[in-house]
Amino acid sequence: MTIEIKSPTFPESVADGTVANWVKKEGESVDQDEIIAEIETDKVVLEVVAPSNGVLTKIIKHEGDIVNSAEIIGEFDETAVKIKEEKISKEVNLQSSSAEEDDSKIKDDVNHKKSGPAAKKLIVENNLDASLIEASGKNQRITKADVINHLESKSPAMESSDNASSISSSSRPEKRVPMSRLRNTIAKRLVSVQQETAMLTTFNEVDMLPIKELRAKYGQEFEKQHGIKLGFMGFFIIAAVQALKKFPIVNASIDGSDVIYHGYQDIGVAVSTERGLVVPIIKDADTKSLPELEKSILEYSEKARDSKLTIEEMQGGTFTISNGGVFGSLLSTPILNAPQTAILGMHSIQDRPVAINGEVVIRPMMYLAMSYDHRLLDGKEAVRFLVSIKEQLESPERLLLNL
Repeated sequence: MTIEIKSPTFPESVADGTVANWVKKEGESVDQDEIIAEIETDKVVLEVVAPSNGVLTKIIKHEGDIVNSAEIIGEFDETAVKIKEEKISKEVNLQSSSAEEDDSKIKDDVNHKKSGPAAKKLIVENNLDASLIEASGKNQRITKADVINHLESKSPAMESSDNASSISSSSRPEKRVPMSRLRNTIAKRLVSVQQETAMLTTFNEVDMLPIKELRAKYGQEFEKQHGIKLGFMGFFIIAAVQALKKFPIVNASIDGSDVIYHGYQDIGVAVSTERGLVVPIIKDADTKSLPELEKSILEYSEKARDSKLTIEEMQGGTFTISNGGVFGSLLSTPILNAPQTAILGMHSIQDRPVAINGEVVIRPMMYLAMSYDHRLLDGKEAVRFLVSIKEQLESPERLLLNL
């Protein structure tokens, strides 16, 4: 029975998608719930799975084609799987018979010219023509040394040929490939933000010693109790949530000529993947404990890298945190995640000399960068917001006391 294969049903915010990859080819057998194809949208990659055991009989929409929600992209046959299995069985039998004939032929060639057991074994293993091997043994008998000399005489020529091919093909190569749909969308959004907002960036630095000492003291106990490592991002999210409550304008967004104040804190955590940067949203972050935040961060990071994020998990968001420090970035100016008003950039932690109480000491320092939309946010609020985050991280007890 022929079954129509359709693209996933897209939410209202997604107009269409692009066939990114056909995992299975026409005529290939598939098992139920096995991935057949991948559809790339502006936000995520959606999987198309087999409805049952069968054979992919026809591909209607090819890689790179645009597809709409629930559009037919191929055809699937449940009954064809048995026919396919019988055909494969026959091909295997034919290949087996052919292989036996080839082995017999090789053995005949070896026996045609006299050779010792060791030499005969090398000839068969290397699929050599015994008539081309120069024999040095008594009565034109091929010895093991003759076979080895024959193999060594072939190697330089083969290597020379391979090198020539490599040199000729590697002369100033160029390759043109189309942008992925996600990469293209990211490019357009970044350019749009630069053109449509008055984006500025303010900087500060934070002494990470208190957080590092807290992690060193309670890290193992935390992991044992909650089954997850105690990272840095959870502390930053809690500090950001508290600062957003103090400065609700940072948590707001512009819609036309109106300002929308959000009575909740949905924090986006930027994750770099092979397909591009994605930002899953931790909804109602103000209601989550530190262990819950760390679990959400890990879960979303894994799903992002495996292209398993749903569109719902990437919608919304009132504030974003990006950590360029995981790649070694010392300082950067993050770009706004529209329509949000601000974004916080974390960076790598480095030991630096700083003056504390009139003395120069070495401390693990991190530069913080906050880009903001100057149309809505003045420098005074932006600086005070970033200072609030700094103060909370340098005095972790403030995180518990909501100070």
